Amino acid sequence: MFRLTKKMIYALEAVVDVAYNGRGGPVQSRDITRRQEIPQRYLEQVMQQLVRAGILKGVRGPKGGYNLARERRRVSVGEIVKVVNNMDGNKDNKGALSQSPMGIKVINPLIENLNDSIVEKLNNITLQDLCQQAMSEGVETDSAKNFTFTI
Repeated sequence: MFRLTKKMIYALEAVVDVAYNGRGGPVQSRDITRRQEIPQRYLEQVMQQLVRAGILKGVRGPKGGYNLARERRRVSVGEIVKVVNNMDGNKDNKGALSQSPMGIKVINPLIENLNDSIVEKLNNITLQDLCQQAMSEGVETDSAKNFTFTI
């Protein structure tokens, strides 16, 4: 059964932060931690898994950090949730389904249908959608602060 965990929320916040603030170069994990108040121990684990999954690219060095591996419009929320779900070993929760006749014939199909609907909805939301929402909500971006205009 689909369950939204704290780690999934942290992963979503971190990847949206990279997409939103990463216009001028790599986004450092300490900046993500500061802006999103994500514990460092969770962040590094999740970020490495997202790099392995091809959602993020890690950039080494003193100015290193993370960039998106693909365009914002090509990364879905569903992909990110799937990576974290697999990290936590929640690949298959069939054991949580009912074994009674009513459960097998009525409740389990309902739960599976709801899970499928949630996954489909998450797959249809992109990082671009979330970045546009953040912009329309007035969420500040560090990349705007880094621009200097000189004549």
